[in-house]
Amino acid sequence: MRVAGLLARKDGDEFAKPGKLVEVRFVKGQSLSLTASRLLALMILTAGGDAWRPIPHRMRKADIRRGHKGNERIVDMLEELHRTLFAEDDTSWRGRKATRRFALIQMSREETEDDGRETGWIEWEFTPDARRLIQESESYAVLNRQAVLGFRSSYALRLYEMGALRIHRRQSNWRGDMAALRAALGIPPEVYKDFAQLRRKVLDVAKSEIDQLAHFRVEWREIRQGRTVTELEFRFEPKDAPAQISTVDELARHTSGRTARRAGTVETVSIAVPETPAPPRAAGPAITVSKKPATAKSVPEGFPMGSLRYGCDSDFLAIGRSSGGGWDVDMIAIAYRTQMGDRLAKLTGAKLRASWTGFCESYAARRGSP
Repeated sequence: MRVAGLLARKDGDEFAKPGKLVEVRFVKGQSLSLTASRLLALMILTAGGDAWRPIPHRMRKADIRRGHKGNERIVDMLEELHRTLFAEDDTSWRGRKATRRFALIQMSREETEDDGRETGWIEWEFTPDARRLIQESESYAVLNRQAVLGFRSSYALRLYEMGALRIHRRQSNWRGDMAALRAALGIPPEVYKDFAQLRRKVLDVAKSEIDQLAHFRVEWREIRQGRTVTELEFRFEPKDAPAQISTVDELARHTSGRTARRAGTVETVSIAVPETPAPPRAAGPAITVSKKPATAKSVPEGFPMGSLRYGCDSDFLAIGRSSGGGWDVDMIAIAYRTQMGDRLAKLTGAKLRASWTGFCESYAARRGSP
């Protein structure tokens, strides 16, 4: 919750989701739709470091609609959150293994006007079980708001959250049987019974979206008994610096055409502009024009060339220490400059910081602990 509060004060696109909420299972036969999953993520983002407190939280409906004029979808999403049950392993009063089932939202209130138009704000409270999970979580997933809102598959969003929770761990894998996979992603038991269908409709789609929008990539390994796939092992790997830049660019672009860009089917259209002949000069005395030397443009601040510990933007040093896995920050910087080469001179601002963060995470993931 301290991390969630810190990210909320930075007022950026990143927010923290408690690890126990990421790993909570859907009750068999239930799952959240994509729109309801997005709303839950926005609720956690809005609640920030106060999500564990027994207090109401508030959010504007305009922040949920994202361009839609009507609010009828918000009503459906709220009701879906109320009736969807989650499950976790627990112990009964006799000390036996048990399963606890609960909802995440215990109350919601929406403003409505007299003429029936739904405007204004919504208000909600998390259930005691949800607040307990939030308070007891010792790990968290850092999610990107634009990425969460950009996913078009609810399964991709769930797998993205699972990867974001594990990407900074020493063992960033997730392994489970088919029942555990369905419970984690919310795949109903009656759909995609054939694994070939599940691979094509769920896993391939989720991988393509995550590889495009997330700060990491996902791969999986199929574990078989004979010809039957019994388990899956997912591996989450941080992207290198150039791939991080491409992700930042993609998140900043309009969602229209994103599927085509992901498939590489976008066509480039060039328009030929006819040359306009220069008007004839009138006869007269020759005029000599003296050209002034071009003033040197101010070079935007880029990645420092010396030690990161002295006389440079403290953000680079802080990023290196937090994302570099304990390795020497200047050693990581030398490797970063070597890999980027001439491309480094073209990076500034948010793209440079995203690139540097991705390289530090990749450096630590490849080498482990120093």
